[in-house]
Amino acid sequence: MVNKPWRIIPRPLLETVLNNHAQHHRVHQPLILHGPRGVGKTTLILERLLSEWNTGPHLTGYVDFADSIKDHHPQFNQSFPWASWANCPPPTLSDCRTKLEHCLESMAHKGVQLGTISSQQVFSTLNKWNNLNTALRRVIQGNQTSKNAVSDKVSGSVLWDRAVFALSARCNAAEIDGILGLSDKRKNLSLEEASYYREAIVALKLAKEVIEAQQSWRANAMAHLNRTGGFSRSLANSCTDWPCLLLELLSQAAEIDHFQPKVVINNIEVLKNAILLDENSSISGSMYHDSLIWRIIALGANERCLPLVLVTSDSYYSYRAYMDFGFPDIFISRETFGWNPQEAKLHMVTDYFSHSEWLIIAEVLGPNPRHLFELYALKQGNYYQKLMDNKDGTFEDIVDSYLAYLQITVVNPAMERSLGFLQKFAVDAHRGKISKDRLRFGAPWRHPPPTDDPTLCTNWARVQLMDFVQSLINTEFGVNYLADCSLEIFDDPSALALVEVGLLYAQRDPSIIRPVSRAIQRCLVRWLVQERLKMGFRESLQYLWQRIIRGRSYRHLMLQVGYK
Repeated sequence: MVNKPWRIIPRPLLETVLNNHAQHHRVHQPLILHGPRGVGKTTLILERLLSEWNTGPHLTGYVDFADSIKDHHPQFNQSFPWASWANCPPPTLSDCRTKLEHCLESMAHKGVQLGTISSQQVFSTLNKWNNLNTALRRVIQGNQTSKNAVSDKVSGSVLWDRAVFALSARCNAAEIDGILGLSDKRKNLSLEEASYYREAIVALKLAKEVIEAQQSWRANAMAHLNRTGGFSRSLANSCTDWPCLLLELLSQAAEIDHFQPKVVINNIEVLKNAILLDENSSISGSMYHDSLIWRIIALGANERCLPLVLVTSDSYYSYRAYMDFGFPDIFISRETFGWNPQEAKLHMVTDYFSHSEWLIIAEVLGPNPRHLFELYALKQGNYYQKLMDNKDGTFEDIVDSYLAYLQITVVNPAMERSLGFLQKFAVDAHRGKISKDRLRFGAPWRHPPPTDDPTLCTNWARVQLMDFVQSLINTEFGVNYLADCSLEIFDDPSALALVEVGLLYAQRDPSIIRPVSRAIQRCLVRWLVQERLKMGFRESLQYLWQRIIRGRSYRHLMLQVGYK
């Protein structure tokens, strides 16, 4: 057996597309890099592109909202989950905000060091959004009790200059010099230049203090909003003012061959599911996510924004997000599916697997790069050696062991979570929370249990999920959700549940809903067989009734564009 180290294989076409986008200093639209799990999106960014995007005038901030999930992140010697991040304990919204803000602040400090961000730019940008006078007066007065320290007739720009001066007196000069690196460059900078840089850093601190003060005044309104579950654009904007101010400043400061900042946000879907611990301090995670993206879109459309790349494996961002935020081309879409079988064979055979082994892999697991990496790691382990020492052991046994691992650790828990979604749907339907359109005549899920009894809801959910998986098998695991322009499959609670847990992926082009990999597809079939075997006579009768009388059929959605 060859113990050859795994290598990161270049993807010239996708790398060229992303490099072309990143070379612009400002763009009109953010870019979404999306695709099923395991195709190498994060590896491509971290191992192939990020170092190149931090050379010369280029500066790239990288934020991974999932790096605080200890049980499922490589930072803690764990692997990314095969199923959705929604199945993992979500991080707190405050942690996600802190990561994003610290990244943008460090980039803004670099812009100050290069002389592209000044105090006046900070004021003019911030003054476009809010009236700053009251907050600036409080900063100027500090701990003073006198209310007449500053005249009411003073203009906003004068107040800003006085507030910068007042705050600079209270700031730690050594800390500011450390941010700017002036301790090493003091001999090369004049007094005026050093003062200019220090003033810009203090201006950023002042802007953050002003935004935090204005946000604190809205604490009661935010608490009420979180309790009632409403929506307020002004409250949402107040929570995203600071990162959006930094993004706008960096976008304005961008200059070709001098300072070209860009931002990569990985696992953006985690932000949407982040939990809010203090209802007085912020809006919910989903509202924060939407407000941030809305304002990035607006910045790009109105003034152009620095290149911003959102990386995700959530199929919401392949089609539905485009419609939710406006129209099908509101983002630049770059969808990747990894290798096709021929490409994978070219890279894998003889280096990592023999030709006979590859035939088995291509048939059972498919060309998903992460499957190949995990199988190769298993092949290098002691278990494989013991298996091969046994005369009856074959490579098929190691593949079957890997499938069993996926079945037990990935698919079965995800299916249980899907059953929970369907049980909730049944309870909501009983309580009248589901619209009549979704429970229209002929819908297979139209008749949930008449009560919210947990046992009845569980049995109904299991039958519904089995019916849906069987219908997927009948369509050869490929449903074109835009085939008849009705999006009818998105009304199916079983389809939404499996997409939500990450076992199915709704790709953008072509518009197919399918399992994330061939291995997951096989595990779904195994799950259906296991459930059929566990059924008693009564449950089997219910399932047959569902299939024969009310069963799903999506064969009409197998049509491809251009085919009849």
